[in-house]
Amino acid sequence: MFVTSLLAASGPPWGSTLPDRLADTGGGSQLITAVAPSAGATTGRLTWWERRSGRWVPMGRAPARFGARGLAEGATRVQGTDTTPTGLYDLPYAFGIRPAPVGTAYTYRPVREGSWWCQDNASFHYNRWVEPLPADCAPGEAEHLVGYAKQYAHALVIGFNYDRPVHGRGAGIFLHVNGKGATAGCVSVPEESMRAILRWARPERRPHIAVGTESGPLDVTRY
Repeated sequence: MFVTSLLAASGPPWGSTLPDRLADTGGGSQLITAVAPSAGATTGRLTWWERRSGRWVPMGRAPARFGARGLAEGATRVQGTDTTPTGLYDLPYAFGIRPAPVGTAYTYRPVREGSWWCQDNASFHYNRWVEPLPADCAPGEAEHLVGYAKQYAHALVIGFNYDRPVHGRGAGIFLHVNGKGATAGCVSVPEESMRAILRWARPERRPHIAVGTESGPLDVTRY
C-alpha cells in the first residue's frame, strides 16, 4: 500500500532537485511535479515541494496515474484523446463531493446535484464549472460531477486551457483521487495523498503543477 510520506527537510544537495532543473516553476514557493517514465506511460510519480531558505524541499510523494493513452504536449493536445497534457499550470481552486480536509486553505467548492463541468465545444461555458447546466451545454458533453463519487471526493482544478479556453483543445483537467485505473486525461493520486496536498497547499504561495516525462520531447524540465 502506498502511503504519503513527509520527507526530511535536509533534501538533496543544493541545486540538484527537480524544480531547480525546470525551465519555470511559476514564480511561487510551492510546486507539484507529476512525472511519467515515458509519453505512453499511464503511471508515474507525483511530488510536492516548497521553497525554504532558498532551496526546494520535497514535502511528500505519491504514485500518480495519467491518461489511458499517456501524455501529450499541452500546447497541441486535442480533446477526447485520453491523454494528460504536459506543461506548467496554475491551480485555480479546489472542489469536492466530500468536505474539505481540516486545514485546507484553498477556495473549496462543494459539489452539489446541480454541479457540472461543461466540455461542449459549442458552448459559451466551455471548460467551466456550471450550476445548473445551461441550455447551450449538452448533458452528453458535460461531466455531472456528483456522479464521480470516488474521483471527485477531493480535487484541484489544473489550469490547462482555462484562462482563455481554446475550443477543441480539452476541458476538465484535474488533480483528483484515483478511480479504477488510468484517467481520461487528468492526474490522479490515492485519496490519502490528495487530502495531504489540500492541507499543504497555500494559495498565497502560488502553487503550480508541472507535468511531463523523465526525458525525451515531453521532458518535464522543458516546462
